[in-house]
Amino acid sequence: MKLIQALRARSGDPLNFQEWTEYFNFNGLRNPLFGPTTTLGQKQEEPASTFEGYVQSVYKANGIVFACELARLMLFSEARFQFRRRVLGRPGELFGTDALAPLETPWPNGTTGDLLTRMIQDADLGGNFYGALRKKRGKPIRLPRLRPDWVTIILGSDSEPDSDIGFGDVDAEVLGYIYKPGGPNSGKSAQNFLAHEVVHFAPVPDPLAAFRGMSWLTPVIREVMGDQAASTHKLKFFEQGATPNMVVSFDASVQRDDFEKWMKLYEQNYGGATNAYKTMYLGAGAKAEAVGADMRNVDFKKVQGAGETRIAAAAGVPPIIAGFSEGLESATYSNYGQARRRFADGTMRPLWRQAAGSLATVIDVPRGAELWYDDRDIPFLQEDRKDEAEIQQKQAQTLKTLVEAGFTPDSAKAAVDADDMGRLEHSGLVSVQLQPPGAVPPGGPSSGE
Repeated sequence: MKLIQALRARSGDPLNFQEWTEYFNFNGLRNPLFGPTTTLGQKQEEPASTFEGYVQSVYKANGIVFACELARLMLFSEARFQFRRRVLGRPGELFGTDALAPLETPWPNGTTGDLLTRMIQDADLGGNFYGALRKKRGKPIRLPRLRPDWVTIILGSDSEPDSDIGFGDVDAEVLGYIYKPGGPNSGKSAQNFLAHEVVHFAPVPDPLAAFRGMSWLTPVIREVMGDQAASTHKLKFFEQGATPNMVVSFDASVQRDDFEKWMKLYEQNYGGATNAYKTMYLGAGAKAEAVGADMRNVDFKKVQGAGETRIAAAAGVPPIIAGFSEGLESATYSNYGQARRRFADGTMRPLWRQAAGSLATVIDVPRGAELWYDDRDIPFLQEDRKDEAEIQQKQAQTLKTLVEAGFTPDSAKAAVDADDMGRLEHSGLVSVQLQPPGAVPPGGPSSGE
């Protein structure tokens, strides 16, 4: 009874009969208080919803999550940063200056790819990436990474400077960040940064927080647990002799010593994969029964494949890109091209755009420009360059048609760039085909001449 009371006190909710019978564990195995013990698998332990918990229990322990994250970071790290001019509200040419130095060498021996890898890794596993701008003689020189679970966001308010500011306060704003290396209990001195000194990249906002982000793993943690349970089941299926779960029962008259001797003899002769499919001989009233289901009964491939697809969907990675079984079953060149376009346009480009906006906080952006990403040299996106060339060819044809129709070249270019035909201005000249027979165009020779 004390066990039940303690469990109720910890959970805050009364336990039903099924839950109560599943709480007795010994040597890592679940032992129901009633009924026989079988070789059925145990419950999965949910990873801690912390940065370290996701890293150790999910990222480093689950191949599906690792594959999705690898696809994301390998492409995300390929981009570079440039400034982009803005002309009349429209994007213009890309250019670079020395102000991009902290992004090109964020730390000693670091590159832009290293910075982007850390940004997407921390944001995906911890929900947030933090980078602190370091200066030398007033000039930005470095942008080291701050481990996200060691950072505290400090909020403030002009209207209520002495009160506690929290989620839901309309005038709350970020004043700064506190970074304590090693965590709150490390004993090390905390480092303070003002808001404009820190890059905060949180591509998936937490609905229950004003400024903090959320890992994309949070909604699919049950799917991850299911995939890990399936992988464990598959491993144990082969480790235990590739046989179904067995329950061996004895007559009530069998003594404990005889039972233990039989168990030892059974493990020596029939246990393990090397003894699989041997003929089993039972005596002393023993009776063996198969329970549960094998991998064929549960259609193991489809069950595990469906979980992989749901995890990939949460990551924004098409299964065919990650090489998952359900994606490869329908793999064709055209399908891969569509999946590649979906991955680039629907996942990567929004992430690059948000990363550029976050990094612009600590970069001296020239007047009339914005910090932007440059994806022109990424091999994965080369087919997009072909599509862009076809679009430019059509735009050139449109410009030719408009100019030949009498519109000024400058207004025709502005109309095509802005996709706004209202910007067209006519020169007053029209094509010869639109003039009446014998008419003299403006500035042309008279009929007598």
